[in-house]
Amino acid sequence: MGGLTFLIIFLILMTLVAIVPKLLMRFHFPAVVSIMLVGIIIGPQSLNIIGWLNDILGRGYPTDQFYLILDSLGLLGLVFLMALAGMEVDLRLLLAERKAVILLSVLTFIIPAIAGYYIYGHFMKDDTIGKLLYASLFASHSVGIVFPVIRELKVVRTRFGLSVLASTVITDLASLVLLAVCVQMKRHSFNGSAPGSLSIFDKLDMSATGPMFIMIFISVIMVYIALSLWLTPKCAKIMFKNLHPQDDSRLTFFLVTVLVVVLLGELIGVNIIVGAFVAGMAMVSVPQFHDHSKILTKKIEGIGYGILIPFLFLTIGMNTDMSILFNAGGNMVIVIVTVIGLVGSKVFSGWLAMRLAGFSNHKGVLAGLMTIPQLSATLAAAAVGLQLQIIDARFFNAIVCLSIITTLPVPTLVKVLINKWKVPFTGVEESLANLIPEEGPDEDAL
Repeated sequence: MGGLTFLIIFLILMTLVAIVPKLLMRFHFPAVVSIMLVGIIIGPQSLNIIGWLNDILGRGYPTDQFYLILDSLGLLGLVFLMALAGMEVDLRLLLAERKAVILLSVLTFIIPAIAGYYIYGHFMKDDTIGKLLYASLFASHSVGIVFPVIRELKVVRTRFGLSVLASTVITDLASLVLLAVCVQMKRHSFNGSAPGSLSIFDKLDMSATGPMFIMIFISVIMVYIALSLWLTPKCAKIMFKNLHPQDDSRLTFFLVTVLVVVLLGELIGVNIIVGAFVAGMAMVSVPQFHDHSKILTKKIEGIGYGILIPFLFLTIGMNTDMSILFNAGGNMVIVIVTVIGLVGSKVFSGWLAMRLAGFSNHKGVLAGLMTIPQLSATLAAAAVGLQLQIIDARFFNAIVCLSIITTLPVPTLVKVLINKWKVPFTGVEESLANLIPEEGPDEDAL
Protein backbone atom coordinates (compact mmCIF):
# COMPACT_ATOMS: atom_id res chain seq x y z
CA MET A 1 0.00 0.00 0.00
CA GLY A 2 2.91 2.32 0.72
CA GLY A 3 4.16 2.01 -2.86
CA LEU A 4 0.71 2.77 -4.24
CA THR A 5 0.43 5.83 -2.00
CA PHE A 6 3.73 7.13 -3.33
CA LEU A 7 2.64 6.54 -6.94
CA ILE A 8 -0.57 8.51 -6.39
CA ILE A 9 1.30 11.43 -4.82
CA PHE A 10 3.94 11.25 -7.57
CA LEU A 11 1.19 11.34 -10.21
CA ILE A 12 -0.39 14.44 -8.64
CA LEU A 13 2.94 16.24 -8.41
CA MET A 14 3.89 15.46 -12.02
CA THR A 15 0.45 16.61 -13.20
CA LEU A 16 0.81 19.93 -11.41
CA VAL A 17 4.35 20.39 -12.77
CA ALA A 18 3.12 19.72 -16.31
CA ILE A 19 -0.03 21.87 -16.26
CA VAL A 20 0.61 24.90 -14.02
CA PRO A 21 3.59 26.33 -15.98
CA LYS A 22 1.54 26.17 -19.18
CA LEU A 23 -1.34 28.05 -17.55
CA LEU A 24 0.91 30.77 -16.08
CA MET A 25 2.92 31.19 -19.26
CA ARG A 26 0.34 33.66 -20.62
CA PHE A 27 1.15 35.93 -17.66
CA HIS A 28 4.88 35.83 -18.50
CA PHE A 29 5.70 33.54 -15.57
CA PRO A 30 8.85 31.50 -16.35
CA ALA A 31 8.43 27.76 -15.81
CA VAL A 32 10.98 27.91 -12.98
CA VAL A 33 8.87 30.38 -10.99
CA SER A 34 5.64 28.52 -11.74
CA ILE A 35 7.00 25.25 -10.37
CA MET A 36 8.39 26.96 -7.26
CA LEU A 37 4.97 28.55 -6.65
CA VAL A 38 3.41 25.09 -6.83
CA GLY A 39 5.90 23.87 -4.24
CA ILE A 40 5.21 26.83 -1.94
CA ILE A 41 1.44 26.30 -2.08
CA ILE A 42 1.40 22.51 -1.58
CA GLY A 43 4.46 22.32 0.69
CA PRO A 44 4.62 21.61 4.44
CA GLN A 45 4.79 25.35 5.23
CA SER A 46 1.40 25.89 3.56
CA LEU A 47 -1.29 23.35 2.56
CA ASN A 48 0.90 20.30 3.24
CA ILE A 49 -0.84 18.36 0.47
CA ILE A 50 1.53 15.40 0.75
CA GLY A 51 0.87 14.94 4.46
CA TRP A 52 -2.86 15.35 3.90
CA LEU A 53 -2.95 12.74 1.10
CA ASN A 54 -0.77 10.36 3.10
CA ASP A 55 -3.19 10.53 6.02
CA ILE A 56 -6.23 9.95 3.78
CA LEU A 57 -4.75 7.05 1.83
CA GLY A 58 -3.37 5.45 4.98
CA ARG A 59 -0.66 2.84 5.55
CA GLY A 60 1.82 4.77 3.45
CA TYR A 61 5.34 5.85 4.20
CA PRO A 62 5.85 8.40 6.98
CA THR A 63 5.33 11.85 5.49
CA ASP A 64 8.90 12.94 6.24
CA GLN A 65 10.16 10.05 4.08
CA PHE A 66 8.19 11.40 1.13
CA TYR A 67 9.89 14.76 1.53
CA LEU A 68 13.27 13.04 1.85
CA ILE A 69 12.69 11.20 -1.44
CA LEU A 70 11.62 14.42 -3.15
CA ASP A 71 14.68 16.25 -1.82
CA SER A 72 16.89 13.47 -3.21
CA LEU A 73 15.21 13.75 -6.62
CA GLY A 74 15.69 17.52 -6.45
CA LEU A 75 19.41 17.11 -5.69
CA LEU A 76 19.78 14.78 -8.67
CA GLY A 77 17.86 17.36 -10.71
CA LEU A 78 20.43 19.98 -9.68
CA VAL A 79 23.22 17.71 -10.93
CA PHE A 80 21.47 17.26 -14.29
CA LEU A 81 20.70 20.97 -14.58
CA MET A 82 24.28 22.05 -13.97
CA ALA A 83 25.70 19.33 -16.23
CA LEU A 84 23.37 20.46 -19.02
CA ALA A 85 24.41 24.06 -18.38
CA GLY A 86 28.05 23.04 -18.72
CA MET A 87 27.24 21.25 -21.97
CA GLU A 88 26.03 24.54 -23.42
CA VAL A 89 29.41 26.24 -22.90
CA ASP A 90 31.93 25.89 -25.71
CA LEU A 91 35.43 26.64 -24.39
CA ARG A 92 36.45 28.15 -27.73
CA LEU A 93 33.50 30.54 -27.64
CA LEU A 94 34.18 31.29 -23.99
CA LEU A 95 37.74 32.35 -24.78
CA ALA A 96 36.59 34.38 -27.77
CA GLU A 97 34.02 36.25 -25.63
CA ARG A 98 36.42 36.59 -22.70
CA LYS A 99 36.09 40.39 -22.42
CA ALA A 100 32.40 40.32 -21.50
CA VAL A 101 32.82 37.22 -19.34
CA ILE A 102 35.75 38.69 -17.40
CA LEU A 103 34.09 42.08 -16.92
CA LEU A 104 30.79 40.54 -15.82
CA SER A 105 32.51 38.05 -13.52
CA VAL A 106 34.82 40.57 -11.86
CA LEU A 107 32.39 43.47 -11.47
CA THR A 108 29.38 41.40 -10.34
CA PHE A 109 31.64 39.82 -7.73
CA ILE A 110 33.60 42.79 -6.43
CA ILE A 111 30.88 45.47 -6.29
CA PRO A 112 28.21 43.34 -4.51
CA ALA A 113 30.91 41.86 -2.23
CA ILE A 114 31.95 45.36 -1.15
CA ALA A 115 28.29 46.25 -0.58
CA GLY A 116 27.74 43.14 1.55
CA TYR A 117 30.92 43.78 3.54
CA TYR A 118 29.93 47.32 4.49
CA ILE A 119 26.25 46.54 5.07
CA TYR A 120 27.17 43.87 7.61
CA GLY A 121 29.84 46.17 9.02
CA HIS A 122 27.22 48.86 9.60
CA PHE A 123 25.51 46.57 12.12
CA MET A 124 28.54 44.58 13.35
CA LYS A 125 31.57 46.86 13.10
CA ASP A 126 34.20 44.59 14.71
CA ASP A 127 33.21 41.24 13.14
CA THR A 128 35.67 40.82 10.25
CA ILE A 129 34.79 37.18 9.52
CA GLY A 130 31.09 38.02 9.44
CA LYS A 131 31.77 40.88 7.03
CA LEU A 132 33.64 38.53 4.68
CA LEU A 133 30.87 35.93 4.86
CA TYR A 134 28.22 38.52 4.03
CA ALA A 135 30.44 39.68 1.16
CA SER A 136 30.53 36.12 -0.21
CA LEU A 137 26.73 35.85 0.08
CA PHE A 138 26.25 39.09 -1.84
CA ALA A 139 28.78 38.06 -4.51
CA SER A 140 27.19 34.69 -5.29
CA HIS A 141 24.73 34.15 -8.13
CA SER A 142 22.19 31.39 -8.73
CA VAL A 143 23.10 29.29 -11.76
CA GLY A 144 20.08 27.11 -11.04
CA ILE A 145 17.82 30.07 -11.83
CA VAL A 146 19.89 31.82 -14.50
CA PHE A 147 20.36 28.86 -16.82
CA PRO A 148 16.69 27.75 -17.04
CA VAL A 149 15.62 31.36 -17.66
CA ILE A 150 18.09 32.05 -20.48
CA ARG A 151 17.29 28.64 -21.96
CA GLU A 152 13.56 29.38 -21.89
CA LEU A 153 14.26 32.73 -23.54
CA LYS A 154 16.32 30.86 -26.20
CA VAL A 155 19.36 33.07 -25.73
CA VAL A 156 21.82 30.40 -24.54
CA ARG A 157 23.56 30.34 -27.92
CA THR A 158 24.06 34.11 -28.07
CA ARG A 159 26.88 36.35 -26.87
CA PHE A 160 24.58 37.71 -24.16
CA GLY A 161 23.56 34.26 -22.90
CA LEU A 162 27.09 32.88 -23.05
CA SER A 163 28.47 35.83 -21.08
CA VAL A 164 25.79 35.67 -18.38
CA LEU A 165 25.98 31.89 -17.96
CA ALA A 166 29.78 31.64 -17.85
CA SER A 167 30.22 34.62 -15.53
CA THR A 168 27.55 33.27 -13.19
CA VAL A 169 29.47 30.02 -12.70
CA ILE A 170 32.81 31.82 -12.28
CA THR A 171 31.34 34.21 -9.71
CA ASP A 172 29.68 31.37 -7.82
CA LEU A 173 33.02 29.56 -7.66
CA ALA A 174 34.77 32.70 -6.37
CA SER A 175 32.10 33.26 -3.72
CA LEU A 176 32.44 29.64 -2.55
CA VAL A 177 36.20 30.08 -2.26
CA LEU A 178 35.61 33.16 -0.10
CA LEU A 179 33.14 31.16 2.00
CA ALA A 180 35.75 28.43 2.54
CA VAL A 181 38.24 31.06 3.65
CA CYS A 182 35.71 32.37 6.20
CA VAL A 183 35.15 28.85 7.51
CA GLN A 184 38.87 28.26 7.95
CA MET A 185 39.29 31.62 9.69
CA LYS A 186 36.48 30.74 12.08
CA ARG A 187 38.10 27.40 12.92
CA HIS A 188 40.94 29.26 14.57
CA SER A 189 38.48 30.25 17.31
CA PHE A 190 35.84 27.53 16.90
CA ASN A 191 36.89 23.89 16.84
CA GLY A 192 34.68 22.31 14.19
CA SER A 193 34.04 21.88 10.50
CA ALA A 194 31.32 22.91 8.15
CA PRO A 195 28.24 20.78 8.94
CA GLY A 196 27.67 18.10 6.33
CA SER A 197 30.87 19.00 4.49
CA LEU A 198 33.11 16.34 2.92
CA SER A 199 35.93 18.77 2.23
CA ILE A 200 39.34 17.68 3.48
CA PHE A 201 40.10 21.34 4.11
CA ASP A 202 37.41 21.34 6.79
CA LYS A 203 39.01 18.35 8.49
CA LEU A 204 42.62 19.55 8.48
CA ASP A 205 44.19 22.16 10.70
CA MET A 206 45.40 24.72 8.17
CA SER A 207 46.44 27.29 10.77
CA ALA A 208 50.11 26.54 10.14
CA THR A 209 49.85 27.78 6.57
CA GLY A 210 48.58 31.21 7.66
CA PRO A 211 47.77 33.56 4.75
CA MET A 212 49.06 30.90 2.31
CA PHE A 213 45.88 28.89 2.85
CA ILE A 214 43.99 30.98 0.32
CA MET A 215 46.61 30.39 -2.38
CA ILE A 216 46.77 26.68 -1.59
CA PHE A 217 42.99 26.35 -1.72
CA ILE A 218 42.66 28.23 -5.02
CA SER A 219 45.53 26.23 -6.54
CA VAL A 220 43.88 22.94 -5.60
CA ILE A 221 40.61 24.07 -7.18
CA MET A 222 42.36 25.12 -10.39
CA VAL A 223 44.14 21.75 -10.58
CA TYR A 224 40.81 19.97 -9.99
CA ILE A 225 39.11 21.88 -12.82
CA ALA A 226 42.03 21.39 -15.21
CA LEU A 227 42.29 17.64 -14.52
CA SER A 228 38.52 17.21 -14.83
CA LEU A 229 38.47 18.93 -18.22
CA TRP A 230 41.45 16.87 -19.38
CA LEU A 231 40.87 13.38 -17.94
CA THR A 232 37.08 13.14 -18.20
CA PRO A 233 36.94 13.34 -22.04
CA LYS A 234 39.78 10.80 -22.34
CA CYS A 235 37.95 8.27 -20.16
CA ALA A 236 34.67 8.95 -21.95
CA LYS A 237 36.22 8.44 -25.39
CA ILE A 238 37.51 5.01 -24.39
CA MET A 239 34.17 3.96 -22.95
CA PHE A 240 32.01 5.34 -25.78
CA LYS A 241 34.11 3.53 -28.42
CA ASN A 242 33.02 0.24 -26.88
CA LEU A 243 29.32 1.13 -26.70
CA HIS A 244 26.80 1.35 -29.52
CA PRO A 245 25.40 4.89 -30.04
CA GLN A 246 21.93 3.67 -29.01
CA ASP A 247 23.15 1.66 -26.03
CA ASP A 248 21.48 2.98 -22.87
CA SER A 249 24.68 2.22 -20.97
CA ARG A 250 26.03 5.47 -22.41
CA LEU A 251 23.52 7.37 -20.30
CA THR A 252 24.51 5.35 -17.23
CA PHE A 253 28.19 6.06 -17.86
CA PHE A 254 27.43 9.76 -18.29
CA LEU A 255 25.69 9.95 -14.91
CA VAL A 256 28.41 7.93 -13.16
CA THR A 257 31.12 10.19 -14.61
CA VAL A 258 29.33 13.37 -13.57
CA LEU A 259 28.75 12.08 -10.04
CA VAL A 260 32.41 11.06 -9.70
CA VAL A 261 33.56 14.56 -10.74
CA VAL A 262 31.04 16.10 -8.33
CA LEU A 263 32.17 13.87 -5.44
CA LEU A 264 35.85 14.65 -6.04
CA GLY A 265 34.95 18.33 -6.04
CA GLU A 266 33.11 18.00 -2.74
CA LEU A 267 36.22 16.38 -1.25
CA ILE A 268 38.17 19.59 -1.82
CA GLY A 269 35.36 21.97 -0.95
CA VAL A 270 33.97 22.68 -4.45
CA ASN A 271 30.19 23.00 -4.39
CA ILE A 272 28.08 20.51 -6.32
CA ILE A 273 26.93 23.17 -8.80
CA VAL A 274 30.50 23.85 -9.89
CA GLY A 275 31.48 20.17 -10.06
CA ALA A 276 28.48 19.23 -12.19
CA PHE A 277 29.03 22.23 -14.47
CA VAL A 278 32.69 21.30 -15.03
CA ALA A 279 31.68 17.68 -15.71
CA GLY A 280 29.17 18.84 -18.33
CA MET A 281 31.78 21.01 -20.03
CA ALA A 282 34.20 18.08 -20.11
CA MET A 283 31.72 15.49 -21.40
CA VAL A 284 30.37 17.58 -24.25
CA SER A 285 33.85 17.85 -25.78
CA VAL A 286 33.88 14.11 -26.53
CA PRO A 287 33.34 13.58 -30.31
CA GLN A 288 31.22 10.46 -29.78
CA PHE A 289 28.90 12.57 -27.65
CA HIS A 290 27.53 14.21 -30.79
CA ASP A 291 27.17 11.26 -33.17
CA HIS A 292 23.96 9.82 -34.60
CA SER A 293 21.71 12.86 -34.21
CA LYS A 294 22.89 13.48 -30.65
CA ILE A 295 20.91 10.59 -29.22
CA LEU A 296 22.67 10.78 -25.86
CA THR A 297 22.10 14.52 -25.48
CA LYS A 298 18.39 14.07 -26.16
CA LYS A 299 18.17 11.27 -23.58
CA ILE A 300 19.92 13.38 -20.95
CA GLU A 301 17.67 16.37 -21.63
CA GLY A 302 14.56 14.19 -21.63
CA ILE A 303 15.31 12.72 -18.19
CA GLY A 304 16.56 16.04 -16.84
CA TYR A 305 13.95 18.52 -18.03
CA GLY A 306 11.13 15.98 -18.15
CA ILE A 307 11.49 14.43 -14.69
CA LEU A 308 14.34 15.40 -12.38
CA ILE A 309 14.87 19.16 -12.83
CA PRO A 310 11.20 20.05 -12.10
CA PHE A 311 11.64 18.33 -8.72
CA LEU A 312 14.56 20.63 -7.98
CA PHE A 313 12.35 23.73 -8.18
CA LEU A 314 9.39 21.94 -6.62
CA THR A 315 11.44 21.09 -3.51
CA ILE A 316 12.87 24.61 -3.39
CA GLY A 317 9.31 25.88 -3.20
CA MET A 318 8.37 23.29 -0.59
CA ASN A 319 11.29 24.34 1.60
CA THR A 320 10.37 28.01 1.35
CA ASP A 321 8.62 29.51 4.37
CA MET A 322 6.83 32.65 3.17
CA SER A 323 5.78 33.52 6.72
CA ILE A 324 9.32 34.65 7.51
CA LEU A 325 8.66 37.72 5.37
CA PHE A 326 6.02 38.84 7.86
CA ASN A 327 7.80 37.76 11.03
CA ALA A 328 11.03 39.72 10.73
CA GLY A 329 9.85 42.05 13.49
CA GLY A 330 12.55 44.35 14.78
CA ASN A 331 15.01 42.88 12.29
CA MET A 332 13.13 44.40 9.35
CA VAL A 333 15.79 47.10 9.01
CA ILE A 334 18.46 44.46 8.37
CA VAL A 335 16.18 42.75 5.82
CA ILE A 336 15.41 46.00 3.96
CA VAL A 337 19.02 47.18 3.86
CA THR A 338 20.20 43.72 2.75
CA VAL A 339 17.67 43.51 -0.09
CA ILE A 340 18.22 47.07 -1.32
CA GLY A 341 22.00 46.71 -1.08
CA LEU A 342 22.13 43.48 -3.03
CA VAL A 343 19.62 44.46 -5.74
CA GLY A 344 21.25 47.85 -6.28
CA SER A 345 24.81 46.52 -6.41
CA LYS A 346 23.89 43.60 -8.71
CA VAL A 347 21.96 45.70 -11.22
CA PHE A 348 24.61 48.42 -11.31
CA SER A 349 27.55 46.02 -11.64
CA GLY A 350 25.82 43.97 -14.35
CA TRP A 351 24.85 47.06 -16.31
CA LEU A 352 28.35 48.55 -16.02
CA ALA A 353 30.06 45.33 -17.12
CA MET A 354 27.85 44.83 -20.17
CA ARG A 355 28.14 48.46 -21.22
CA LEU A 356 31.95 48.24 -21.02
CA ALA A 357 31.72 45.07 -23.13
CA GLY A 358 29.76 46.90 -25.82
CA PHE A 359 26.20 45.78 -25.11
CA SER A 360 23.17 48.09 -25.00
CA ASN A 361 21.74 49.72 -21.87
CA HIS A 362 18.73 47.42 -21.93
CA LYS A 363 20.87 44.29 -22.10
CA GLY A 364 23.07 45.67 -19.36
CA VAL A 365 20.07 46.07 -17.06
CA LEU A 366 18.80 42.58 -17.97
CA ALA A 367 22.20 41.04 -17.23
CA GLY A 368 22.25 42.81 -13.87
CA LEU A 369 18.76 41.57 -13.05
CA MET A 370 19.72 37.99 -13.92
CA THR A 371 22.50 38.06 -11.32
CA ILE A 372 20.10 39.06 -8.54
CA PRO A 373 18.35 35.76 -7.59
CA GLN A 374 19.97 34.12 -4.57
CA LEU A 375 19.09 30.49 -4.05
CA SER A 376 20.71 27.17 -3.15
CA ALA A 377 24.38 28.18 -2.89
CA THR A 378 23.54 31.36 -0.98
CA LEU A 379 21.20 29.63 1.46
CA ALA A 380 23.66 26.77 1.99
CA ALA A 381 26.47 29.25 2.70
CA ALA A 382 24.24 31.20 5.09
CA ALA A 383 23.31 27.96 6.90
CA VAL A 384 27.00 27.12 7.32
CA GLY A 385 27.62 30.61 8.67
CA LEU A 386 24.77 30.28 11.17
CA GLN A 387 25.83 26.84 12.40
CA LEU A 388 29.44 27.91 12.80
CA GLN A 389 28.28 31.06 14.62
CA ILE A 390 29.82 33.36 12.01
CA ILE A 391 26.50 35.19 11.67
CA ASP A 392 23.52 35.21 14.01
CA ALA A 393 19.86 34.42 13.36
CA ARG A 394 19.00 38.02 12.41
CA PHE A 395 21.30 38.01 9.40
CA PHE A 396 20.39 34.43 8.46
CA ASN A 397 16.70 35.40 8.39
CA ALA A 398 17.61 38.42 6.25
CA ILE A 399 19.29 36.11 3.72
CA VAL A 400 16.26 33.79 3.68
CA CYS A 401 14.00 36.79 3.03
CA LEU A 402 16.42 37.94 0.35
CA SER A 403 16.22 34.55 -1.35
CA ILE A 404 12.42 34.62 -1.43
CA ILE A 405 12.19 38.23 -2.59
CA THR A 406 14.78 37.91 -5.36
CA THR A 407 14.08 34.41 -6.66
CA LEU A 408 10.35 34.59 -7.32
CA PRO A 409 9.71 37.95 -9.07
CA VAL A 410 13.01 38.63 -10.88
CA PRO A 411 12.76 35.96 -13.64
CA THR A 412 9.24 37.16 -14.39
CA LEU A 413 10.41 40.78 -14.44
CA VAL A 414 13.15 39.87 -16.93
CA LYS A 415 10.61 38.34 -19.31
CA VAL A 416 8.27 41.33 -18.97
CA LEU A 417 11.07 43.82 -19.67
CA ILE A 418 12.27 41.89 -22.72
CA ASN A 419 8.77 42.03 -24.18
CA LYS A 420 8.23 45.67 -23.18
CA TRP A 421 11.58 46.90 -24.50
CA LYS A 422 11.48 44.51 -27.49
CA VAL A 423 15.09 43.57 -26.84
CA PRO A 424 16.55 41.73 -29.87
CA PHE A 425 18.80 38.72 -29.37
CA THR A 426 19.58 38.23 -33.03
CA GLY A 427 21.75 40.08 -35.48
CA VAL A 428 25.41 41.01 -35.62
CA GLU A 429 25.72 42.04 -31.96
CA GLU A 430 24.62 38.65 -30.67
CA SER A 431 26.00 36.36 -33.36
CA LEU A 432 28.41 33.71 -32.13
CA ALA A 433 29.47 33.16 -35.72
CA ASN A 434 31.47 36.38 -35.48
CA LEU A 435 33.56 34.80 -32.75
CA ILE A 436 34.27 31.38 -34.25
CA PRO A 437 33.41 30.22 -37.77
CA GLU A 438 31.87 26.94 -36.69
CA GLU A 439 28.48 27.44 -35.13
CA GLY A 440 27.48 25.49 -32.09
CA PRO A 441 24.45 23.19 -31.98
CA ASP A 442 21.13 24.75 -32.86
CA GLU A 443 19.35 25.53 -29.61
CA ASP A 444 15.93 24.89 -31.13
CA ALA A 445 17.01 21.34 -31.82
CA LEU A 446 17.91 20.74 -28.17
